[in-house]
Amino acid sequence: MTALRTPPDTPATCGDLLRTWRQRRHLSQLELSSQVDVSTRHLSFVETGRSKPSREMVLHLADHLDVPLRDRNQLLLSAGFAPVFPESSLHSPQMLAVRETLRRLLAGHNPYPALVVDRWWNLVEANDSLLLLIGGVAPELLTPPVNVLRLSLHPDGITPNILNHGEWRSHLLSRLRRQVALTADHELADLLTELEGYPCDQAEEEVHGPGEVVVPLRLRIGDTDLALLSTVATFGTPLDVTVAELVIESFFPADEATADWLRASAASS
Repeated sequence: MTALRTPPDTPATCGDLLRTWRQRRHLSQLELSSQVDVSTRHLSFVETGRSKPSREMVLHLADHLDVPLRDRNQLLLSAGFAPVFPESSLHSPQMLAVRETLRRLLAGHNPYPALVVDRWWNLVEANDSLLLLIGGVAPELLTPPVNVLRLSLHPDGITPNILNHGEWRSHLLSRLRRQVALTADHELADLLTELEGYPCDQAEEEVHGPGEVVVPLRLRIGDTDLALLSTVATFGTPLDVTVAELVIESFFPADEATADWLRASAASS
């Protein structure tokens, strides 16, 4: 008796991927077709494979669907075209200007903490002031690649120093959930599952103080309570996958006492 073989998984077609991205953006075929000035009939044919899209059409649709550069390359490959967006190592010669820009930004932000992470929240660069916040964490959490979300929420990370742990955890997990929903990245989904499993002795809810307009990070370093606000920046009009996925997070003091402590600590280090 011949054993039945399970057929191999069929690779997703360009139409399959485009339909998935359209649905992920909560757009109907009619809504997308009106945005890109393509008939609904033609868009339907592309998604079902009855019509082969041109390279320009794939990129046009990907642009309107806000598909990340990494996934635009995958769309092109699935349609039979070569990728157009390079993925360069930050240590390569052509990335020298990017590296220097990042280091200037980080150094210029001292004495306040700032860092750069990649798509998976792995630490790429940090300024000296960040070291003021991560003293005493488990050494294994500082072994490269250092994941800043794991460093923030792991019980052996900076969690014991976070006064509003439940609120900050909720903030970080919400950011990660949105990222997973937007990208469908399996590594990010696995990271989310891991982080959701970490213990938290505070309710994971929003507990804002009076007059606050953003979620602060409240830390206790030694006998000093600190309050920090963060901003996020990215490179404009990136054409390289690596550059497109870099995120610069800068922390600012939320009160004068925190500013004084950071300035004094940086001066004495």
